[in-house]
This record gives sequence, structure tokens and C-alpha cells, in this order.
Amino acid sequence: MPSTPPHLLSPADQERRRGLRVMKGVALGALAAMAILFVIAFALQQTMPAWAYVRAAAEGGMVGALADWFAVTALFRHPLGIPIPHTAIIPRRKDEIGRSLGEFVETNFLASDVVRAKLESTRIAAKAGEWLREPGNAEKIAAEGATVASGILTALSDDEVQDLISDLAREHLLSPEWGPTLGGWLDRVVTADAHRGAVDLGVDSIATWLAANREAFTGLVSRRLPSWVPSVAMRLVDDTVYHEAVKFTAAVQADPDHPARRAVDGYLARLADNLQHDPATIGRLEDAKSAVFDSPRVRELAAEAWNTAKNGLLASLADPESGLRRRAAAALGEIGERLATDEALQRRVDDRITDAAVFLVDRYRHDLASIITDTVEKWDPAETTEKIELMVGRDLQYIRLNGTIVGALAGLVIFTIAHAFLG
Repeated sequence: MPSTPPHLLSPADQERRRGLRVMKGVALGALAAMAILFVIAFALQQTMPAWAYVRAAAEGGMVGALADWFAVTALFRHPLGIPIPHTAIIPRRKDEIGRSLGEFVETNFLASDVVRAKLESTRIAAKAGEWLREPGNAEKIAAEGATVASGILTALSDDEVQDLISDLAREHLLSPEWGPTLGGWLDRVVTADAHRGAVDLGVDSIATWLAANREAFTGLVSRRLPSWVPSVAMRLVDDTVYHEAVKFTAAVQADPDHPARRAVDGYLARLADNLQHDPATIGRLEDAKSAVFDSPRVRELAAEAWNTAKNGLLASLADPESGLRRRAAAALGEIGERLATDEALQRRVDDRITDAAVFLVDRYRHDLASIITDTVEKWDPAETTEKIELMVGRDLQYIRLNGTIVGALAGLVIFTIAHAFLG
């Protein structure tokens, strides 16, 4: 059976192969020593009867060595290449061994009570908190998270992201009618007089602008008068318009029940009702909404916003001193501190992790164990045999060596008893 070339083996497997070859040499050397000793004792036992005991020991040692060699070899291949029944057990029953190993792991290691007992004794939250509250570890996690996030952002297609944003906006913003929703919101605002603050702000802003922009009224009305009107009259008209505007604004500011305020209240109430029930008003709003969102300029602004946000995130994620990275590390450190000191939080986190692990094990333990079965089934029989032999073959060579020694002792004892009783 061909073996894997050394350069394809891991360093650990290469070391196992060297140890296996050494032990095979030791076991073979013991068999050879017994054979040489047998030949010498067989030749000398006629002239020196004591050598008969040596011959019996050597003979038993050879029998034990050969029997154990056959037993060990039969596990991995046909001894001497002869297809003897019930030999080459591992390559012949590879799939069955894989299934048995998978069932063993599923039954004894992936049982829910085993997993729960192990996790409950581990104190995961406390250990994680102790590790995480170290500044260096929190920064390491933040750096790894930044690397992952940067990779995801870089891998994202800008066009696909923009299309996704556009689809989501169209589904959740454009498709639903805005009129009834806005009308209901505006109706509640007006009913609760919540719009009064906005009206006050508007009136105050107008009053402030009038006080600072009197010259804006110069010629506002007078330029529309006939040219024969005297200039003094023109200035008087402009001043009168300005002062009336100032007085009107002051009156609105001073009177909470001013007709202008009531007019605004009435307009907002009618607008709220029309947005909810008037098809014409709802249609105009929908047309305006579609015109705005379908504008190429709006799409350009959305693309620019995404590119700006993406580039800003990438720059912050790549800079260890950025505010984002520092805040992430600080937040992780605070989480670690709480996990390390808050016993109630530790119990809650441990319970959640344990329950989740037990649920996953109960649900997927057969799938997890099938990884072993499927992997072994995909292995080549020769590859499987070599992997197993590299793992346990060196120890099995001790069986050959022990068989040689035990066989020699057994042969010596049997010969001695027989000689003592039978002569």
C-alpha cells in the first residue's frame, strides 16, 4: 500500500512516522534475536541440555512475535499481501468505523446534559469579562471588528447598495400614501395646539426681519404709482406700508386670539382634513413626492451621501486613534468590567449562552456528528489506514514487543513444567 510522500505530511505526522519506523525496527529486531537464539540453542542442546530451556524460550518468543505481528498487521492490511479472511479490517470497514465514531461523539459528547453541565461549570461570562476589561484586549477586539467591518464595506458593490437603498425607499416611503398619514399627524398637532409655538416663532422671525430691513420697503409700492405722484407722497406711502406691517406683526404677537392666528388654525385644520379625505389634495401630494424622489439630482445626492458615509467609515475604521475606534474599545472595556463584577449579569449571560448552546446541540447534533461520518467516507481507504496507523501504530508495535517477551516466558514455563513432570 503506497504511503504519503513526506513533504505532504504535517510536521506532527512526519514525527509519528519516524517513531513508528523506529518501533517497527525494535519489534523486528526482537523477533530476529529470538530466531538467532533459537538456532544457537537448537544446535547446542544435544551436548548441553541446559540450552533446551533457552530453545523453548526462543521458540515461544518467535511464536508470540509472529502471532502479534499477524494481529497488528491484519488491522491495516493483508499480511504478506495474502487476502486472508478477516484481515485489512480498517480499510475494509472504514465507513462503518466512521459511522460508529460519529455515533459515539453524538451520544457521549453532544448530549444536552453533558453540554449543559460543562458550560454551567465554566463561568463563561466572568472569564470573558476578566479578559475583556484589559485595555489591550478590548483594543484588539475593536481592531479585529474594524478589520471585518472594513472588509465588508469594501466588498459591497456601490451600485448594488444604492439599488437596495432605492428599493427600500420605494417600498417603505414611496409606495405608501403620505396624505392620510401626514393629515392625521397634522390634525393631532392642531387639536393639541402644538403648532402655536411654530406660529409664534414665525411671527417673531417676521418682526425681527422687519426691524432690520426697513430699506426693503423703499419703492415697494411707490414704484408702481403713476410718475406724476410727488416723491414726498411716494415716500409717505412706503413708510405707511412698512409701519402697518410692523403694527400688524406686533398685534399678532400680542394677541393670542388674533384673527390671523385663527386663520392659520383654520387653514391647518382644513389642510389636515383634505390630506386625509380629499382625493385631489392627496393626489397633488403624491405627484409632488414622486417628482422629488424620481429627480436625477435626488439620486445623485443619495449616491454622494452613500459614498461619503462609506469613505468616512473606512477612514475611521482604519485609524486606531479615531473616535469610532476609541469609543468601541471603551465600550468593550465597560462591558468587560460589568461582566467581571456584576454577578447577576454573569448569571443571566451564562444562562443565555447555556440555553442557546443546548438548543443548538439538541437541534443540530446529528448534523455535527455527521461531519465525522461524511469526512471518513470521503477518505481514500489507503489514506484512512495511514492516518490511523500513524496515530496508534507506534503503540501497537509495543504489543509485538510484549508478545515476544511474553511468548518467551510462556515457552520457558511450559517447557519447564513439562520437563519436570514428563521427564
